Amino acid sequence: MPSTTSTPGQTLRNQPASTRLSSALGYTFNDDSLLDLALSHRSWCAENNQVASNERLEFLGDAVLGVVVADEVYRHYPELPEGSLAKLRAGVVNATTLAEVAREIGLGPALSLGKGERSTGGDDKQSILADALEAVFGAVYLDGGMNAATALILSLLSDRIAETVRLGPGGSDHKTRLQELAVAVTAEPPNYRVQTSGPDHARVFDAEVFVGENKLGTGTGTSKKEAEQAAAAQAVRALRTDQPLQDTEDSAVPTTATERRAS
Repeated sequence: MPSTTSTPGQTLRNQPASTRLSSALGYTFNDDSLLDLALSHRSWCAENNQVASNERLEFLGDAVLGVVVADEVYRHYPELPEGSLAKLRAGVVNATTLAEVAREIGLGPALSLGKGERSTGGDDKQSILADALEAVFGAVYLDGGMNAATALILSLLSDRIAETVRLGPGGSDHKTRLQELAVAVTAEPPNYRVQTSGPDHARVFDAEVFVGENKLGTGTGTSKKEAEQAAAAQAVRALRTDQPLQDTEDSAVPTTATERRAS
């Protein structure tokens, strides 16, 4: 069985960021090596002769996450039929939502990534962030049990579950929701601008969404659709919370993965 113990170099290199991440999670690990493992991307392991990456923990965390969310919606929304419950779970348990949460808690800077992956924006790549967050859920489950994992997952996702219920069927389609909100609030439809980077086998898409001359959101993904959905989700939150529209020239919102890493 591969060792799950991190190397000293990994622990020291990530200590400040992982400490901040633990604070954001509101959970203190009894076994810090589990958190180190959850933050170890396979690219880092390949460069540092570490056998174990976070992929097994991701597998476990995905299962734990699915059970917790399914249990939550089953118990709290008894009026919803099976089909609606499945759509509700899918609206929460997806890469876009998980990556958003990962960014909010500062998971990206705490990741152990290979030099190549980090140089191409891996610390803000949607798939890597979503997978790592699931790995963290798996690590908390192993470290503190199901109650600890449930408490963490619901602390991070309960608001999004309630919001998905409020939006109803199709609520997780952020582009459709943004279209409706933008026209209602500004009388102008959203406009998307997408740039691509990286080699053909590992394309990264950076999307910006504008309403008129104002940039409301940005998003990154491994496909154009994924990036646009992520950007639309950010824009929907901006419109819904009445945040001021940001001018494109002075916007503080980073437009690409490179700019987000520098900000």
